[in-house]
Amino acid sequence: MACSVSELEQSIYRVKKSILQTAYECQKSAHIGGALSMADILTVLYKGYLRFDRDNTRWEDRDRFILSKGHCVLAYYAVLRECGILSDDMLAQFQKNGSSLGAHPTMNLEYGIESSNGSLGQGVSMAVGIAKAGKIKNEAYRVYTLIGNGECNEGSVWEAAMLADQWTLDHLTIILDNNGMQSDGASEEIISASGMAQKWAAFGFDVREIDGHNVPEICRAFEEKTQGKPKIVIANTVKGHGISFMENNNEWHHNRLTKKTYEQACMELEESQRGL
Repeated sequence: MACSVSELEQSIYRVKKSILQTAYECQKSAHIGGALSMADILTVLYKGYLRFDRDNTRWEDRDRFILSKGHCVLAYYAVLRECGILSDDMLAQFQKNGSSLGAHPTMNLEYGIESSNGSLGQGVSMAVGIAKAGKIKNEAYRVYTLIGNGECNEGSVWEAAMLADQWTLDHLTIILDNNGMQSDGASEEIISASGMAQKWAAFGFDVREIDGHNVPEICRAFEEKTQGKPKIVIANTVKGHGISFMENNNEWHHNRLTKKTYEQACMELEESQRGL
């Protein structure tokens, strides 16, 4: 691990602050709730485990990360900024006319963005293909992809999972942001997300189920090796994590911050930071 737990927690705070600031300054609705639920685990991945070169984002031996849950790209941009790949000026262009940083990721290797994503289920399929290519060419890179629990309603996710098992892609890690919500409400009221660990194990995956906001647990999940099986880290999270009026409130799946709500969110985030 490249950073201490304390350093990672400091990075997570800055990432969440950046999510709020970027969402507020764009003055448009954004997918804030899901971005906050995945911020912890994505920050730990990039700051502690993903191999990349911020000065050479096309480095051939870099690990590959695919954000399959593309609508929550705010967290991705904030992490890329925290890692020194995106600048403050770039991030300030989020959702502006002519900007390269839209509401969903667009492939841009200069910015460290490996793929374009918006249609759910697409990214995990691409990650499986990239992992297969790496295995054929005997490359050393690892492949990570982050998906949502609502995304697991897509049949393409399970088609890709079957291939990952058949091809023994043990250099592939799927991260499931399991916040229990999706665009239309609670997952349990739409298609039940219960028993996810058993479902993925039945598809041949080595399963790690963790608290997605507990840094030591996240670190252990990435550090534990698999042999002959792809891995999935099921991160049980809270949508809108860290902001009281956003937590488990699906109004913040896609919403706009006012000056009042932005200031309240920042105050709560600051208070939680003092407790670290």
